[in-house]
Amino acid sequence: MIAIIDYGAGNLFSVKNALDFLGIENKLTSKISDLQAADELILPGVGAFPDAMKMLVSSGLDRVIKELAEEKPLLGICLGMQLLFEKGYEFEETDGLGLIEGCVKLIDAGGQKIPHMGWNDLTLLNPCAMTKDVEKGDFVYFVHSYRADTPPENISCYTVYHEQIPALVHKGNVYGAQFHPEKSSDVGLKMLRNFASLTEGKAKQ
Repeated sequence: MIAIIDYGAGNLFSVKNALDFLGIENKLTSKISDLQAADELILPGVGAFPDAMKMLVSSGLDRVIKELAEEKPLLGICLGMQLLFEKGYEFEETDGLGLIEGCVKLIDAGGQKIPHMGWNDLTLLNPCAMTKDVEKGDFVYFVHSYRADTPPENISCYTVYHEQIPALVHKGNVYGAQFHPEKSSDVGLKMLRNFASLTEGKAKQ
């Protein structure tokens, strides 16, 4: 079962609807016991980095997420992906969850529109379990103004919007998608299915 972490940051139901469509058992929840019982965790989110971190800290979910990420797969989506890093610089410097090295800063769009919004193609850099059967040139859907700045070894695939933007990051049990897999047609659904399959082998042992 996948627990979709409800901490008040929105974008919950589109993720749930995608998992329901795939027939993957899931639950929207903020209960610590539900998170502990889940096989995988998804941290979604839209909005501002400082506000989201305040909600996580005030609820105590920040500590729970960091503890559980040591033992089970965690996927951050859009703002949820940005929260995985050490710091964010949206409006003010804010500590993130610190699960992946790096920070989150405003896109250098080179005069193009911000937010970066629409379909962009992917280039694989360090393939991971979530990119199984994903090919160079596959398109996914983005809506964001900030991007991760992290060492190349943490970047599974990237896109280009004037500058190189990490699209999918990965370290240990932790994955982060800057794009919206739930809105990215067959490619995004394939990645969600790959994520849900991460613990299947363990369950059969």
